[in-house]
Amino acid sequence: MDQLEAFDKQLNSFVDYLFGERDTRVRGWLLLDSCLPTLSFTALYLLFVYLGPIYMKNRPAYSLKKVLLVYNFAVTMLSFYMLIELISASWAGGYRLQCQNLDSAGDADIRVAKVLWWYYFSKLIEFLDTIFFVLRKKNNQISFLHVYHHASMFNIWWCVLNWIPCGQSFFGPTLNSFIHVLMYSYYGLSTIPSMHKYLWWKKYLTQAQLVQFLLTITHTLSAVVSPCGFPIGCLLFQSSYMATLVILFVNFYIQTYRKRKSVDGGKLPVDLGDIRKSHANGYSTSFNGSTSKQKSQ
Repeated sequence: MDQLEAFDKQLNSFVDYLFGERDTRVRGWLLLDSCLPTLSFTALYLLFVYLGPIYMKNRPAYSLKKVLLVYNFAVTMLSFYMLIELISASWAGGYRLQCQNLDSAGDADIRVAKVLWWYYFSKLIEFLDTIFFVLRKKNNQISFLHVYHHASMFNIWWCVLNWIPCGQSFFGPTLNSFIHVLMYSYYGLSTIPSMHKYLWWKKYLTQAQLVQFLLTITHTLSAVVSPCGFPIGCLLFQSSYMATLVILFVNFYIQTYRKRKSVDGGKLPVDLGDIRKSHANGYSTSFNGSTSKQKSQ
């Protein structure tokens, strides 16, 4: 135990050396004081990604239909709460859209930080997306992009909460929470066969996802062009990270399009919504807008 505490102290001292003094307003909040829990959860996640398919190889796939329904509904409600609270808190604090610093809104900054803690914690909850793929033996959905995005977001938002827990940081999670309300409600409904004929709006979800990327990048770069005291290094990192996601998404899109075009003769469109969440926790969407349950491998 003493060795673990010593290692934890050395690790966090190194992180503090790299990034500087942390924001004291979030000290003592769950999971934030030490990076070790976040790194440990991430390591367990990656270990499950590797060992899970091996364990399930000769075992029947789990259905998890009711579990998926509850899970998607719960994440939808959490996303809706974060969306409303972020809009309310940023409005109450008089947040500027172009660039907002870290300490000018008083209590509103703390309110935003509390919501962003839930946003950080939601990235841990979303590890279940991958776990459900493994248990349902949908291993083809566990792409590099999927794992990279899930694992990196959880760790990035630990850093955000410790150093930039409010201000400019509110914008991306606000957009993403809105997208997740649409996304997880769609995936929840897709688990109900009687609802399939009503799920005609998937293409609009895809369009909203693309707009989200563009708006987030634009908002981040606008604060670089017109600074307001928000750390420039954090803005540049976010832009670089978003660029890696865009590259991976576009590559995945092209590869998927070419594959389907060779099979379907180029007659069927490819929906980026399938790429973004890798077919709804184990459910895939047909090209006419209805949803069908994939056969267990």
